[in-house]
Amino acid sequence: MSLPIFDISTLRLAPYSPQARQQAERLREICHAQGFCYLTGHGLEEKAEAVFTMMKQFFALPRADRLALDINNSPAFRGYTVLGDERTKGARDWRDQMDFSLDMPAPHLGPQDPDWLKLRGPNQWPDALPAMKPLINAWLADMYEIGKTVLSALSMGLGLEADYFDPYFTPRGDDRLKLIRYRVPEDGGTEQGVGWHHDTGFLTFIVQDEIGGLQVDIDGQIIDAVPMKGAMIMNLGEMLQVATGGYLRATPHRVKSPPPGRERLSIAYFFNPKLEARFAPIP
Repeated sequence: MSLPIFDISTLRLAPYSPQARQQAERLREICHAQGFCYLTGHGLEEKAEAVFTMMKQFFALPRADRLALDINNSPAFRGYTVLGDERTKGARDWRDQMDFSLDMPAPHLGPQDPDWLKLRGPNQWPDALPAMKPLINAWLADMYEIGKTVLSALSMGLGLEADYFDPYFTPRGDDRLKLIRYRVPEDGGTEQGVGWHHDTGFLTFIVQDEIGGLQVDIDGQIIDAVPMKGAMIMNLGEMLQVATGGYLRATPHRVKSPPPGRERLSIAYFFNPKLEARFAPIP
């Protein structure tokens, strides 16, 4: 068994055509049955390669340069997380990563403002890589459009208006991008790149390199999400599962560490509603 392949090109180029509505039905079926698929026809292959090149430059920076961007410096939780600093179900995840979101000034909060507004604010950028900021901001913008396209198609596939979920993303959702490097430390580690988990938001889009290691658990069957050239991986999060009364599924998955001496790179984009969104069950 392997993950299904879904071509998004018709939805991107002719979103209201009869063919797009047929595609929306198929996407609904995939997201109900598996909750995971390969996504082709997105048109971002060359841009993804540019992001991978930038990632290699970033992770090759001196450790001190990366630590200067420590995520703990940021009230909005943007920045660098050191290798093994995160855990899933109590076990260490052998990866380091850089987190970004929509780049904006830090909010000026009063005593009556909710604490979650601190999650909006500026990204941290490495001084040694000035080209990183425009590249990453452009990737965030491109992926946001992909997320909107997929969500509109899912809405149509569910028998809703294409813009049904738009109020939860207006004026803009609170998305997140993680540039992730999986590796086992020289002094030893486990095979847990990241442990079994569900994503928490609406939609996740992953561009992975050629190393592999992503595994999906569909009804107890473990499926290797083998890298496919030109394809992204798309999966659903728990928030969309809840919003659809469990009809669309958030599927558990993990990443196994690459072999010793190897690294695995992953561009993970999380398409999430705005922080203040409140959901009612769909009709």
